[in-house]
Amino acid sequence: MPDSGRFDYIIVGAGSAGCVLANRLSADPDVRVCLIEAGGKDKSLMIRMPAGVGGLIKDAGPYNWGFYTDPQKHMNDRKLWWPRGKGWGGSSSINGMIYIRGHARDYDQWRQSGLRGWGYADVLPYFRRSEGYRGKADMHHGSDGPLVVEDSPLDSIAYDSFIKSGQEAGYPYTPDFNGADQEGVGPYQRTINDGERWSTARAFLHPVLKDRPNLTVMSTALVSKVRFEGKRAIGIETVAAKGAEPEFVRAEREVLICAGAVQSPQILKLSGVGPAAELREHGIDVVADIAQVGENLQDHLDVTVIHKMTQKISAYSRQAGLKKIAVGLNYLLRKQGAGRDNFLQAGGFLKSREGLDRPDLQLHYVNAIMMEHARQQVKADGFTIHACQLRPESRGNVTLASADPFDHPRIDPNYLATEEDRRAMREGVKICRDIAGQNAFNAIRGDEIMPGQSVKTDAEIDAFIRETGETIYHPVGTVRMGADEAAPLDPELRVRGVEGLRVIDASVMPTLIGGNTNAPTIMVAEKASDMIRGVPAPTPAEIAEPA
Repeated sequence: MPDSGRFDYIIVGAGSAGCVLANRLSADPDVRVCLIEAGGKDKSLMIRMPAGVGGLIKDAGPYNWGFYTDPQKHMNDRKLWWPRGKGWGGSSSINGMIYIRGHARDYDQWRQSGLRGWGYADVLPYFRRSEGYRGKADMHHGSDGPLVVEDSPLDSIAYDSFIKSGQEAGYPYTPDFNGADQEGVGPYQRTINDGERWSTARAFLHPVLKDRPNLTVMSTALVSKVRFEGKRAIGIETVAAKGAEPEFVRAEREVLICAGAVQSPQILKLSGVGPAAELREHGIDVVADIAQVGENLQDHLDVTVIHKMTQKISAYSRQAGLKKIAVGLNYLLRKQGAGRDNFLQAGGFLKSREGLDRPDLQLHYVNAIMMEHARQQVKADGFTIHACQLRPESRGNVTLASADPFDHPRIDPNYLATEEDRRAMREGVKICRDIAGQNAFNAIRGDEIMPGQSVKTDAEIDAFIRETGETIYHPVGTVRMGADEAAPLDPELRVRGVEGLRVIDASVMPTLIGGNTNAPTIMVAEKASDMIRGVPAPTPAEIAEPA
């Protein structure tokens, strides 16, 4: 088997976590770092241009793995589309570019479970370290980090209509969802830098490649397994194509798996780390019998309320037909026009019932008709209000389909398995409808397309959710960290039962946070880089208790 080199650290996956780790670890010129990515470079105009997000999410291809779930037994046995990023930047190169950290109490709950050093005051310095906020820096925001974060300009009356309607429905206006108080409706902050998507590849990887000969990036190399000597990880094997001879890359210090909530557990299992019975079923030798690898899968299920518009101000009229060519040329030549917009500038964090200590619903307002991840096209102006349940009780898993690394694993989120999850989603539909029906929307609101006026009772709303609910792209938890011995990872993200192996990505989160998962994944990688280097953690932040 060919030997492709020796490095101190091998990072598997150039996504939201991997690019951060590559930057931070290679800052030491005496450390050799290899970043390995199954996809290619992020060179597409569709990635660079924020308006390209719809095209990236809807189809499998060079930048999207294009997974499907197993049939969902609580959702009419539907197989759901699960886009995940492939190539430099990973999912941060195809996501909606929303910058959200989640609620402070989400992290405090981690700390209370025994994960010392993972409370909100502990992780806030890492959020601030990565962030280059273009607004006013304060105790909640950092201004010097490589990840550019901008406030949405709210440059359409459509966004004003949503925010004002939310206030008319009784919800407070919140200018900063990442500030002292998350609850309410308001503008989103976005990882967009002067009209360009600012993925982790753009922020952390590209700026340092020329000046760091100690950083090597291997693209289009699929990691088939971690290789062990006894219980110690000594490197990884890659394959360029199905049936090709594997190549070995040696790690002198550690292997760092950053392949995401779907593929990190897959790689561990292919390497012999996971539930022994499942591994033996596929003819894989057991290195460490860890029952919960691949378990604890959580995701934000999403449902939409969609209206036509009476004014031609949505994404459809701005880029339909031949206008799409003009939008692309205007952006390519001048970086101006509709290509600069992700059409997702406002939203909200609301409670589905009284008595909750934090919002359990998130709303995304999209200035377009967005059906089935933009795979179902409607040639009309309209708007979409998304609602997702932030802390589902349902738990699923990721299991092997075979021992072939080119076969997608089986994904079962087990959506809507509990009555509380069904209740919260039902209330989400009602809240979206209530907001859409307020006076501030009168000037632009047309007929309701979804759910449609025939859907009125709770039973009818439940049936609508079962038939149309989709992921909003936030899977976590499949290689959770925990203070308990059953957790696959310890609080420093080291895989239990072996040496020289860590997992660093959204799969490590024991529970879903209340919001989009890109920023929290970047935070995890920032914190992990200090753990790996033996750098003391920053002093916990002095923060006001969020409402």
